[in-house]
Amino acid sequence: MLSTSIQDALNEQINREFYSSYLYLSMASWAESKNLPGFAHWLKLQQKEENGHAMKLYNYVNERGGSVELGAIKQPPSDFDSPTTLFQEVLNHERYITGAINSIYEKAIAEKDYATQVMLHWFIDEQVEEEASASEILNTLKMAGEKGPALLMLDRQLGRRGQQG
Repeated sequence: MLSTSIQDALNEQINREFYSSYLYLSMASWAESKNLPGFAHWLKLQQKEENGHAMKLYNYVNERGGSVELGAIKQPPSDFDSPTTLFQEVLNHERYITGAINSIYEKAIAEKDYATQVMLHWFIDEQVEEEASASEILNTLKMAGEKGPALLMLDRQLGRRGQQG
């Protein structure tokens, strides 16, 4: 059985993950409007991942006999100055999520909730990947610039995310 404080923290994280999903879908829409289909593809796959993260937490709360309480999801921004500012926002958001997960982990340690600690290890590992990926794309954008062939090549590269081979 989950403690009330762990249950509340996990419910807040479920909301954060659904917000992340919503945010990346909004970003994908912006990228599509700027004729950057590869960026949009990458962001839509990210949106699906975030939705999956929310459901992983949702299932965990239920498996532990807790009660999932879904809160309102705030509206994400829909306009971004450039691909670089968009990916700076992606990186900032992933860092925020990392901090939130770390806080829940610290709470689980304090409460000696070993099962939650083990479950959160997956999220901690995932956040390392998420931050590295966003950082790599942001750094490439900063080097390549936002116009011309380099941007088109990066757009094509991002469009191949998830493909075999």
